[in-house]
Amino acid sequence: MTGTRRYNAVAMTLHWLIAIAIIGMIFFGWWAGDLPNSTQKLNYFQIHKSVGLTILVLSVARLIWRLTHKTPPYPEQMKAWEKTAATAVHWAFYVLIIAMPLAGWLMVSSSPLGIPTRFFFLFEWPHLPILPGLPRDTKETLDAVFENVHSKMAWVILALLALHVGAALKHQFVERIDLLQRMIPIPFSKK
Repeated sequence: MTGTRRYNAVAMTLHWLIAIAIIGMIFFGWWAGDLPNSTQKLNYFQIHKSVGLTILVLSVARLIWRLTHKTPPYPEQMKAWEKTAATAVHWAFYVLIIAMPLAGWLMVSSSPLGIPTRFFFLFEWPHLPILPGLPRDTKETLDAVFENVHSKMAWVILALLALHVGAALKHQFVERIDLLQRMIPIPFSKK
């Protein structure tokens, strides 16, 4: 497969950094959420929020990169509906990798607890405007809505991930379409 049929290094780096961070964050968030309330739990959530904001920044950068750089074509052996489905899943991921950390930021900003976000314990990351100044009952309602949306997106991401990885492996190993070369950083050959 030629270099023009592969994503460039920036796209690959952002893809793998964001993918690993999101998967880790989902399980870390679930684990930390089940801990008893303590200072340590608050510190874990400061890390969770910091990584989430980093994912948001990287995801916006990835979307900008995607909109300004041509992607390699799908292999000709893929059926038209498979290409359409793959494109739809990719765009769903773009929406989710931005919407999920944004929902977390909205949740933190509307929390009636008003706990500041200490970005990797270095400085205070601001809450989104307007939300912290709302009446307590409104903040409680919004906080619950944003928390629900944030947590449900984790399940959607995991379902899409299973579909994405399953399809890639099917194309690569069942249909023998050299698809993984597009996004695997180290080229390999079937030969």
